[in-house]
Amino acid sequence: MSDVNFRELRHAPAMPVNFAKAVMRARVKPGKNPQLPNVGLRLNDVGLDAGHLAAYRKVCGFSDDGRLPVTYPHIHAFPLHMALMMEDGFPFPAMGLVHVRNSITQYRPIAEREQLNIKCYLGNLTQVEKGYEFSIFTVVSTGGERVWASESVNFFRGGGSGVKADKGSRGTPEPVTDAIEWKVPGNTGRRYGAVSGDRNPIHLYPLTAKLFGFKRQIAHGMWSKARALGQLQHELPEEAFTVAVQFKVPMFIPATVKFAREEKDGGLDFRVVAKDGVKPHLTGQLRPV
Repeated sequence: MSDVNFRELRHAPAMPVNFAKAVMRARVKPGKNPQLPNVGLRLNDVGLDAGHLAAYRKVCGFSDDGRLPVTYPHIHAFPLHMALMMEDGFPFPAMGLVHVRNSITQYRPIAEREQLNIKCYLGNLTQVEKGYEFSIFTVVSTGGERVWASESVNFFRGGGSGVKADKGSRGTPEPVTDAIEWKVPGNTGRRYGAVSGDRNPIHLYPLTAKLFGFKRQIAHGMWSKARALGQLQHELPEEAFTVAVQFKVPMFIPATVKFAREEKDGGLDFRVVAKDGVKPHLTGQLRPV
């Protein structure tokens, strides 16, 4: 991060502008030797809107406890993520990327009246079997104290190495038994899009999703993570912890899904699976730091 050239922003990038640029860059190709631009974005003194926070809590299942939901800073970082992918020299089309993994470390609970300083930058470009993966890193501080950090791993399909990664021996997962059932309405993508700014057409309506090859709209991955942590809200540690998730099979909505958790290695493992109790939409691990 020390070599990143950070640019200070006066206000958050407008998401409609970001999406318009993404459409214009839809034909960008990575070439044979893609490189990430050595840039970062910084946005200071981000004040939080009570109405926006309440809407986020409602759609993601968090209760009002005077603290920010652990996934909430991502909402304020996402416009910076999009803006980074609009930078000159960024080698991939943003509309063709898939969010495959996300890890958040919360160093302490964040009070809802604290102002946030946010910085984001790119890194870890890796060629994988079927394409490329890269990370967007985010660090959030308040009053000079680092309180939150994340890594969002995105995948571009195409130009891969063809070499399969050794994932070890993985048996068929046991169906969940002690699970909580969620009913996920068909408007979840529109409701989450309204508070997150992520109005990607694949999340909105059956027709707009079909334009991109989906049979109907799918839930946002970060909504699934937030909803899982909303379910676990009263079990989250007071001390520092990391919660990592892997996004698996898309969740077509409306849907009935199941949430299961178990204590493991001093923390929690959790899953969001289809109604059959097996097909995974999300797997996650929460561990103390």
